[in-house]
Amino acid sequence: MNLEQKLQNKRNRTAKNSSQAQAILYKAYTMINIASIRFLMYMVLTIFLLTIFQTATIIVPVSASSSSASLLKSKPFWRDNRFSRYVQNRYESARELAAIEQQVEDHNARWVASSRDGAEATSKRRLICLPLDERFDPPMGMFSHGHIQTGDKISLPSCFKSTIELNKAEVPWLFKVSRVENDENDDDGPNTRVGIDVVSKGFAAEANIKELVAGPLDCRAPSNYCFMPWWMMRALGLKPLDQVDIQLITTVPPGSLVKIRPHSSDFSKDISNTQAVLETELRHYSSLTKGSTIAFDYNGKRYWFDVEELRSAPKGEKQPMVKVQDCDVATDFLVAKDVVKEKKRKLEEARRARQEAE
Repeated sequence: MNLEQKLQNKRNRTAKNSSQAQAILYKAYTMINIASIRFLMYMVLTIFLLTIFQTATIIVPVSASSSSASLLKSKPFWRDNRFSRYVQNRYESARELAAIEQQVEDHNARWVASSRDGAEATSKRRLICLPLDERFDPPMGMFSHGHIQTGDKISLPSCFKSTIELNKAEVPWLFKVSRVENDENDDDGPNTRVGIDVVSKGFAAEANIKELVAGPLDCRAPSNYCFMPWWMMRALGLKPLDQVDIQLITTVPPGSLVKIRPHSSDFSKDISNTQAVLETELRHYSSLTKGSTIAFDYNGKRYWFDVEELRSAPKGEKQPMVKVQDCDVATDFLVAKDVVKEKKRKLEEARRARQEAE
């Protein structure tokens, strides 16, 4: 055996020993990981059991004083723990949400069972409403990008795709959104589950109507849920997790005239060509409902408008709701809300001054 063969054998033995060492290290690392996981599982199970058993039994001697003469007393244990309170709150929230979902599911099942055909069965659903956020904003380049809070588009469950197909609805697809009356929640206040004042934050304006018309943003909401803009929830007097009835509607007439009242006179001061801006921003609304308050964004500022009068084409009849998409609609600005309030204030001051003078 020459020198070169000896060197080659030595290299092979070194490589084999190195592979064996790596295998041993990998096995030890795996065993350590398994032991760590088992330890963590044991700790989680221990904390969970301690959380469940919230009372401890204490044996009191018979010879104790009369104030502690009881043989068996129960003392709170682990009840004030932060983790225990967190688990309890999460459990209560999940149970409440499950009850709401079951109620909605039962109502929809009764509607489907009593419908005449598939078109009618899919035309209406009771859903749990939640506010839209930036996760629903369409990609840049799409029509509604950046206008999810300044439009009338809502995210619906996938079942409404079948609704449009079976009912052979024509564009624009419109859905009537109706508030489900619930006397138990009337005293909760406007922002019980919201956590923020959506009015002062500029997300919505005060209003209170029972139904309005909206268009679909997409059909990717979870089953039994829908997502809508803040202004729409405020207009209907809704809170997150409230229930709404959503129904495909094909009887909304095309609009011919829209009269809106700005909340602030700054709209006419900040924008030189208000009519052109209004026509541009109005494209993000498929329809309008009388009594609602809609919003436009311009140069980073949000402007609010009350929809006070709607007329349909071709006769110009007053309507509670009209289509504005793909329609030749004239717009008319009324006196701004703050100007009207200032005039009323001055008239009231003048009336009081006359009464004092008399």
